[in-house]
Amino acid sequence: MGGPMNGPESTRRRLSVRYRLLAIALLPMLVIIPLLLGATMLRWNAKFDGILTSKVRSDLTVAHQYVSRILENTSDHISALGESAAFQSAIGSGDMSALSALLAQRRKALDLDYLYATAGDGTVLASASPSGPVSVDATQPVLASAASGKPGAAIDILPAESLAALSPELAEQAAFNLIETANAAPSQARASTDGMVVQAASLAGSSRGAPVLLVGGILLNRNLEFIDTVNSLVYQAGSLPEGSQGTATLFLDDVRISTNVRLFEGRRALGTRVSAAVRRAVLGEGRIWLDRAFVVNDWYISAYEPIIDSRGERVGMLYVGFLEAPFQRTKWTTILLVAGSFVIVAGLTIPLFMRWARSIFRPLERMAQTIDGVEAGDLDARTGIPDRGDELSQVSSHLDILLDRIRERDRQLRDWNEELNARVEERTAELSAANRRLEETTKQLVMSEKLAAIGEITAGVAHEINNPIAVIQGNL
Repeated sequence: MGGPMNGPESTRRRLSVRYRLLAIALLPMLVIIPLLLGATMLRWNAKFDGILTSKVRSDLTVAHQYVSRILENTSDHISALGESAAFQSAIGSGDMSALSALLAQRRKALDLDYLYATAGDGTVLASASPSGPVSVDATQPVLASAASGKPGAAIDILPAESLAALSPELAEQAAFNLIETANAAPSQARASTDGMVVQAASLAGSSRGAPVLLVGGILLNRNLEFIDTVNSLVYQAGSLPEGSQGTATLFLDDVRISTNVRLFEGRRALGTRVSAAVRRAVLGEGRIWLDRAFVVNDWYISAYEPIIDSRGERVGMLYVGFLEAPFQRTKWTTILLVAGSFVIVAGLTIPLFMRWARSIFRPLERMAQTIDGVEAGDLDARTGIPDRGDELSQVSSHLDILLDRIRERDRQLRDWNEELNARVEERTAELSAANRRLEETTKQLVMSEKLAAIGEITAGVAHEINNPIAVIQGNL
């Protein structure tokens, strides 16, 4: 049997059991559950962002449909006007003054910014504006398509000169001084003078045997009614949480020409520019942007799509989005509530787990200490743990019973040893006495033998002496 376990080894053993039990008790709460909770929150965060992206995508779809409806309505209005009896009568009479008056009247009724009739070669026959153009570019795709019998509408970019020819007010309305904007792409330009228009054209009969095109359009630069209508359709009351704000913007290239995004003091952010990242993705690559973006002075959940003109070129962008901050607050509030709830639950349950772990390793420690004491020679060492019905208390109780039996066996062995020693001593004493008697007897025997030998010698000597004496006596 080996010697008692030394102190450091015993301590390491107890610490090992303690730490293992603590690890078993705390591992689920401090490691596994946080990992699962973190993975769940990451997935929830991705789903949350996905919902926001899905919402802004649907918002962009609504805005796109409204722009498409504007194009269709403008085309339908121009076609209907070209086919109207009043227009055909004015064309048939050849009275261009009467036609100009009719166009001026219908322009206001149809809420158009310009309206004119032109011959197939681009010569303007009549215009709703007294200072209308003398001629226009008949090669514009919308006009060329109408001349071939296919009426339609498209978004086009008109230079400042063309706008001024249509109406000086339109050129003035289209012009912007560019405002330096954070995160925008570097640019040397200081102003924007082009105009983005919804332009429709239709073949409206003939004059003196030549085809007549009816052309009308809406200037979108500073068209606040247009952009506010888009915003009200997309972001109706109650569609966003409190504190959020829906915004819509129309861009010519990367310049805001119509927007409800605000600068300081409530001024609209006209003339500001989009961020370089969005410009590169939408105008440069032709992608639809569905992500957070920095808009003028804050972060928005944003959707941008390129605007394609009649020539198939990317000339601008349509944007809708809503302020990110309220959603971020909601998201982080939820995350903090979940994390706080976990901390509270952990704070309440960890002491219970610690107590549960202690209820396991304390009996083990008591048993280890008891065994160490027994190995050191203290046979009275006991765990002292009563049998509570659980396995550890039963083992402790059985260990105490076993130690009691061992102590009883040790006592019996000691008693037997003492009794044996007493018997040995008694037998030794008896043997010593017997030895002493034997020695005395031996001595007596030796003395008897000596006396007998002396007697024999004496008898022999006497005999030897008697023989000569007898001879002597006989001779006398």
